Amino acid sequence: MIADLKPYPEYQPADAGWLGEIPAHWKVRRMKYVVRETDSRSTSGKEQLLRISQYTGVTQRRRADGLGEPDTRADSLIGYKRVEPNDLVINIMLAWNGSMGVSNYSGIASPAYCVYRFGHDVHPWYLHNLLRSPAYKARIKASSTGVVESRLRLYSDDLGRIEAMLPPPAEQTAIVRFLDWANGRLEMAIRAKRKVIALLGEQKQALIRRAVTRGFDPSVPFKPSGIAWLGEIPQHWEVRRVKQATRILRGKFSHRPRNDATLYDGRYPFIQTGMVARSSKFITGYTQTLNERGLAVSKLFPSGTLVMTIAANIGEVAVLTFDACFPDSVVGFVPSASTDRDYLYLVFRCMKPELLREAPVNTQGNLNVERIGAMEMPFPPLTEQCRIAKCAEAETASFDAGIGRLQREIGLLREYRTRLVADVVTGKLDVRDAASKLHSLPVDTVQAFDGTLNEPDDPDDTDAEELLSDV
Repeated sequence: MIADLKPYPEYQPADAGWLGEIPAHWKVRRMKYVVRETDSRSTSGKEQLLRISQYTGVTQRRRADGLGEPDTRADSLIGYKRVEPNDLVINIMLAWNGSMGVSNYSGIASPAYCVYRFGHDVHPWYLHNLLRSPAYKARIKASSTGVVESRLRLYSDDLGRIEAMLPPPAEQTAIVRFLDWANGRLEMAIRAKRKVIALLGEQKQALIRRAVTRGFDPSVPFKPSGIAWLGEIPQHWEVRRVKQATRILRGKFSHRPRNDATLYDGRYPFIQTGMVARSSKFITGYTQTLNERGLAVSKLFPSGTLVMTIAANIGEVAVLTFDACFPDSVVGFVPSASTDRDYLYLVFRCMKPELLREAPVNTQGNLNVERIGAMEMPFPPLTEQCRIAKCAEAETASFDAGIGRLQREIGLLREYRTRLVADVVTGKLDVRDAASKLHSLPVDTVQAFDGTLNEPDDPDDTDAEELLSDV
């Protein structure tokens, strides 16, 4: 069905030159005539807290530990903005990167967000996809107020001047219906590939665990390790605490760069927890830098340091390939002369379940550095550590290749989805006939297409409440 889509039979130049040509029967209307800002505030602060991301749109903000309290640093949520289903919510400080979306939920959002309500002849989810398309994100960025990218703001007047292309209301509904269906098909393909990735990952992890806890020689005698998660280990191995095998470095950062522009744009790479979590093993690049003033309030780790996240994505590890600064949510480990770094990396990967259990709930799940240093690990002789790391790497290479191939396929599906949505909502493809064939899929049984394709939230996405001082 998707392959049969064709352009509209007739186009006309849009009044707004940047839009190019649009279907002849579509209209162009400025956003100030499409939405109106609403500013209803919470008097109790008890409503469901919502957040906005460039990847996931508007989502419910819940604590990772499952407790009922909202996941926020704010002392009180009184005065937060009310949001109703089908409202458009925009993070005005990150609108340029697509941090906006229509809400499926009733709740409250940060005062740093703007909340808008649509007119009666506009389908909210059509506009959701239109505003998040590449062409509109570029237009929003160009229309935002500010000098540098990190300081751009999309105020209501800026939004109001942007032109929106509008099909007739019935056609907007048809477009949303088609995208619901297309997204469902793509989601099924994504889920199937993710399941295979998960299975390959489990097999790879089982092989690594066996290697770092028992070695590759099944003929050696074993002894109890005295560690519950470890079980028996080869008789000639030792058990050491992490702090005995490494020199521990504490990251620090008393100000976040996004809050104080005078701390960054220098010559010192600055790595956040999200980049550590996303690295397959090595950290080879960076997107932020600190200057001398930023360095004074941060911590510089040397190249080769094994780094671990102790907040948010707890227990993720990676190897640093250049000198870089880290926040206090990351801890570094410099292996001792008797410790092989690659072996230590594998051990830490196997210890992640234990690290998660060590994270106390009363500190919002953050892992204490002293607790990590006191944890015990298997410790073979150095030559055997090196041999185990090399053998494990060789035996898991096929798993890595399979996972990499599937991840590339997922990436292609995401790119295809982005292009498909953009072409449909901007009138390059006519889906009216295709949508009419989907009558067997009732509207009330299909979740509104939300502009995402099972993508993870941005680990470095800044909470709006932390940026209020910038507004």
